[in-house]
Amino acid sequence: MNHLPEPIRVVQLPDGTHAYTDQLPATYAGPQVVHQHIHQAPPDKTVQRIALGSGVGAGAVAAGVYFGPLLIAALTAMAANIAFLAFLALVLGWGIHTVVKAVGGEAGTRAAKNVGNVRRKRG
Repeated sequence: MNHLPEPIRVVQLPDGTHAYTDQLPATYAGPQVVHQHIHQAPPDKTVQRIALGSGVGAGAVAAGVYFGPLLIAALTAMAANIAFLAFLALVLGWGIHTVVKAVGGEAGTRAAKNVGNVRRKRG
């Protein structure tokens, strides 16, 4: 016992056009069944050619996808290291300046002022 409706089919009319069986014109002579084979469309090569460029293979694209983030991470790590070293040099310079000024007495104070004057003249 099948309660499903009859499936709607596609037929080819005598003039070569296609129509669904539930939308046939009144002058239609008889059933002409068209067997449609539905396939997945092939991939669009245009997008791949634009993405890959002329003469560049998939290996180069994969390498870019893989090594691009690694390169950015490496450059970021180097920049962070350089910033840390610059900060460390600043702190050490300030510490040495303070120690020389405190321990050296009058000569240390003059040496610190001379270094400060030289820096001001250069900057």
